[in-house]
Amino acid sequence: MLTFHLILCAALGHTAIARLHEQEPMYPDLHSIVDVVDVSTEPWTSKYGPQIDLGYAGPLSFSHMPYTKCLDDGKSRFDIAILGMPFDTTTSYRPGARFGPFAIRSGSRRQRPDGYTLTWATSPYDLGAAFLDCGDVPITPMDNAKAIDQMEAAYTTLLSRPVKGGATSAYKSRTAAFAKDGEEHPRLITLGGDHTIVLPILRALNKVYGPVSVIHFDAHLDTWAPPDDAVGQERINHGSFFSIAADEHLMTNTSIHAGIRCQMLGPQDIVHDDAVGFQVISTDDIDDYGISRIIKKIRQRIGDSPVYLSLDIDVVDPGLAPATGTPEPGGWTTREVKRILRGLSGLNFVGADIVEVAPAYDNADITGIAAANIVYDFMVMMQLDTPPQPHVGPFDKVDLMHKA
Repeated sequence: MLTFHLILCAALGHTAIARLHEQEPMYPDLHSIVDVVDVSTEPWTSKYGPQIDLGYAGPLSFSHMPYTKCLDDGKSRFDIAILGMPFDTTTSYRPGARFGPFAIRSGSRRQRPDGYTLTWATSPYDLGAAFLDCGDVPITPMDNAKAIDQMEAAYTTLLSRPVKGGATSAYKSRTAAFAKDGEEHPRLITLGGDHTIVLPILRALNKVYGPVSVIHFDAHLDTWAPPDDAVGQERINHGSFFSIAADEHLMTNTSIHAGIRCQMLGPQDIVHDDAVGFQVISTDDIDDYGISRIIKKIRQRIGDSPVYLSLDIDVVDPGLAPATGTPEPGGWTTREVKRILRGLSGLNFVGADIVEVAPAYDNADITGIAAANIVYDFMVMMQLDTPPQPHVGPFDKVDLMHKA
């Protein structure tokens, strides 16, 4: 070690040492004093090419996308970012969603952001937006008031960054028309965390867009008013945050729930929910009315307003997504949720999240994998003008032959 330091001091010289007082880096670029190896001539690269991460290997980022700590990195530009909010200290039943961002990223490792599917007839990358995994917000688990402020500060920071303006010419500006400043703003897909993370997100969005509509996929209303005797931070939890958001005028009165099936105190909960600004689509409505009418109802309710989509993984039946804090039997299937999301393409999304993934309760990573696949749907859905047309398969071709 001493020999190495002596060599460095000789390389630095008197001029470089003087610069230490100006807060210059202490050590020079070692590439300037050490020959760089030509890897192209080495056995590995010459025989097998670049060191590519396999689906089950390499650093953990969403779908192996580029990763940077965006709150520290003022250079990197993005149009849509993945952001983790590992927070779970306002849960009312089972904690553990602080590990949700890790589980969702882990569940995405098989996925490709340039992967084409028959469902979408495209891929996220084909639609032009520049994506970046911005890492996780370092949120305190000790002080909920501080944690909520940290989440708002982080979201506000990234929402205020200049967009890249597309990775390809297919990119379209989608948020400038709704922003108070008339400028295009990035959109964030947030990995929770318990559902309380939506309150600081709505506070941040309000600074840019004013009140927004919300599409809320969940087994629970999350609009319950805080108890009369609750004070301060005690009023805010993952079942009351929408009520707080309504009190702060962060939402329009054209929001909607999808997949509700929780137990309530009585009809008065629905009366209060309506006052907060929501209409309810229950889990049973998918059997009574069908997916097409559910999609139509959501689209009618939201209209042309800027809209934020929040999806609690417990909207999916716990038999298919057990890793969540407040499981409710009788939920929608993963396929049904994904089909509804496809039908919402073309709405004016300003952001989205997936929350309440608590991997300690998972089995064979099925919840993390399902959540990651839903995030893939968000990445496409947020870039489309209209829902994709149904896949033209062999049955359609047979029908066309008979008609001919």
